[in-house]
Amino acid sequence: MKSKEYTKQLEEYLLEKRNAHFRLAYSYVKNDEDAWDILQDAIVKALRAIHKHQYPEYINSWFYRILINACLDFLRKRKRFISIEETDLETAIDHYQDLDLQQALDNLPTELKTIIILRYFEDQKIGDIAKILDLNENTVKTKLYRSLKLLRMDLEETIYE
Repeated sequence: MKSKEYTKQLEEYLLEKRNAHFRLAYSYVKNDEDAWDILQDAIVKALRAIHKHQYPEYINSWFYRILINACLDFLRKRKRFISIEETDLETAIDHYQDLDLQQALDNLPTELKTIIILRYFEDQKIGDIAKILDLNENTVKTKLYRSLKLLRMDLEETIYE
């Protein structure tokens, strides 16, 4: 595929999926402005690296990998955690209706949280998640099962408190 055609395909994909990409970035940083900044950085990185990417059919997993890395880079640079009290509660409710669930998600290790978000909030298939995270499909299934078990335990504790 020619570079211009591929750039156009990437632009169309980014416009179509911008809300899903924003939600993913927001799930990491809990702040609208930071999420938009991360998304913008990921788009710039993707546009700069487009000549290296040769498989247009994998554009979804390729860009999600860039976006997740941008989120993790941001968190590493910032080196601090944002508690639920620091977020705008109305915004949090708009993005993820259940605050207990969001808090339980925040308690998960980053990789397990990412798998849950990609699978259930972004409707990604197991195979796509495996490509995005560069993992074996069975590993993704195992980690998904483990993360659901941890979420269930955390939510049960919240209910009985």
